[in-house]
Amino acid sequence: MNFLANHWLDITTTALGLAYILLEYKASVWMWAVGFVMQVLGIVLYYQKGLYADCGMEFYYLAMTVYGFVAWMRHKQKADLPIRHMPKKMIFIWMGAGLAIWVAIYYLLSRFTNSTVPVLDAFTTALSIVGIWALARKYLEQWFVWIVVDVVTCGLYFYKDIPFKASLYGLYVVIAIFGYFKWKQMMEEKLR
Repeated sequence: MNFLANHWLDITTTALGLAYILLEYKASVWMWAVGFVMQVLGIVLYYQKGLYADCGMEFYYLAMTVYGFVAWMRHKQKADLPIRHMPKKMIFIWMGAGLAIWVAIYYLLSRFTNSTVPVLDAFTTALSIVGIWALARKYLEQWFVWIVVDVVTCGLYFYKDIPFKASLYGLYVVIAIFGYFKWKQMMEEKLR
C-alpha cells in the first residue's frame, strides 16, 4: 500500500499517457484534453523527482495543447487538418531549433539547478518541444522525434525511479512505430 501511495502520480500520469498515445495513434482531437490533465499532474511529478526541464516543459505542453486543440478544431469545421509531410525547408530549421534549445536548457540545468541528469533531461525536453509543435501541425515526421524521445526517456525514468512512466515510455516506442505507419496510411488514403 505504501508503494501505491508513493507512486500515485506516476501511476495516474501513466494511465493518462496511455490514453493520450492511443488517441494520438487514431489522430483524435480528444488527445489534447487528456494531455492537458496529464500535463498538469506531470508538473508536480517531475518537480518532485528533480526533472526540472521536464517540469518546465509541461508548461510549454499546456500552451501547445491549447494551440493544438484550437488548430485541429478550426480545421474540423471545414475538414480535418490533414496529415502531411513537413516541408523540406522546415527540417533544418526544426533540427537547428532542437539543438539550440538543448544547449540552452542544458546550460540552465547545469548552472542553476541540482539536476543529476542535465544532459538527458535537456535532450528529451528539447526534442519534445519541437515534437509537440510538429504534432500540432500534424506532420507525419513527428513520430520519428517521439521514437527517439521515448527510448531515452524510458531509461532516464527508470534511473530516476519513476517505473510506471518509464514502462509507459517503453510502450510508447512500439506505439510510435505503429503510429507512424498508421498516419502514413491515413495520409495516403486522403490523397487517393
